[in-house]
Amino acid sequence: MRQPQRVETTSAEDKTPDAFAALGVVPPLCHALKAQGYSVPTPIQTRAIPELLQGRDLLGLAQTGTGKTAAFALPILQ
Repeated sequence: MRQPQRVETTSAEDKTPDAFAALGVVPPLCHALKAQGYSVPTPIQTRAIPELLQGRDLLGLAQTGTGKTAAFALPILQ
């Protein structure tokens, strides 16, 4: 299993572990997410991102507006 990466920053506020980095999202994408105001992944993202980063096939069902697009797009971008 792939180990999650942490985003290293300098401010005291940013020293807490990044939730997206804990899912295995690489630092450049974590920084972009944070810059856009996203700090906590939704339930579909929490369950989908690690599976997709491991190359597994996934079928995800969730209500509109819950972050499905990002759940599938972030691993593709990575």
